[in-house]
Amino acid sequence: MKNFQSGRYVKQKHFKSFQPNPINRAWLLDNMELIQLLGEADRELGRLDMYSDYIPNIDLFIRMHVLKEATQSSKIEGTQTNMEEALLDKEDVALDKRDDWEEVQNYVAAMNEAIGNLQALPFSARIIRETHKTLMQGVRGKHKQPGEFRHSQNWIGGASISDAVFVPPVHTSIDELMGDIEQFVHNDMQYFPELLKIALVHYQFETIHPFLDGNGRVGRLMITLYLVSKGILKQPVLYLSDFFERNRTHYYDNLMRVREKNDLLQWFKFFLVGVIETARSSIATFDNILKLQKQVEGQIQTLGSRTANAQKVLHYLYQHPMVNAAKVALIAEISPASAYKLIADLERFGILKEVTGGKRGKMYVFDAYLQLFK
Repeated sequence: MKNFQSGRYVKQKHFKSFQPNPINRAWLLDNMELIQLLGEADRELGRLDMYSDYIPNIDLFIRMHVLKEATQSSKIEGTQTNMEEALLDKEDVALDKRDDWEEVQNYVAAMNEAIGNLQALPFSARIIRETHKTLMQGVRGKHKQPGEFRHSQNWIGGASISDAVFVPPVHTSIDELMGDIEQFVHNDMQYFPELLKIALVHYQFETIHPFLDGNGRVGRLMITLYLVSKGILKQPVLYLSDFFERNRTHYYDNLMRVREKNDLLQWFKFFLVGVIETARSSIATFDNILKLQKQVEGQIQTLGSRTANAQKVLHYLYQHPMVNAAKVALIAEISPASAYKLIADLERFGILKEVTGGKRGKMYVFDAYLQLFK
């Protein structure tokens, strides 16, 4: 990596674009600090993967992890939807916040669809394009070629290309550069640790910026897809957007540092620290979920004949921790009057908390559970 050259600036008409060098080549790993970090990251990921094996009904909780990732990844791009708002139905979202809400919902749909596609397709440019198409469907970037690599120049930062912070490569080289990423991902002839591989792929993807819009979100979503596609994680339980959002300045600075100073080492260290911190945080979240589960199960066992209905509602709340009386009645297949009684029981235990403060249209949140993801 000492001889790493990220690329070169190419003079265009009235600006300079950055042309990255291919990454599908032999790599030599010779930094002991990085090797130590890599070992630590591998161990934490292994613990997280093992932990997810032992959690019953883990699919219930993965939805909340995806929702958190969607809100945090979108937040990096300026979207303001929080998790409580993301849990609302569209008609319950204020009109001035619906665009942001829809972008978060699209991210959730794109992640779920991409994970499903991995059952039949390898990690590839095709999956990336299809994921982008879902992400941009019907939202603010819907006119910016959803699912297609760009056919024109884009730029990052600045009011115009002439004062841009960074100008990605010309569009005519995108197919070749994305093909190089795909070859690198599936190159079994040249060994390179998988975590460093996806760190490098993420950097290269963000540098290429192959779409007119949505590159940041797709690039971050790709990290989880890659780890699942390679069998490093059996379930999509690691999401780095929260770490990137909390360290947003360092995130962008470290990506730019690779381009400007060929300092790939610093980016790798930052990425691995993110994996370590996020894996540990995810393990702690799962541990706290199990403790909360045990606590609330003990509480509802005291409800006698209403216990079975309370269990149905709880099962729903682990996937979608916000309900109203009509939803409770539907889930438990009970009358509205019985639904209100059940809600009162769950409020008494502190499981549900009313959040609207009104007399009509009351919404209730499984607050202790939601707080675990914040």
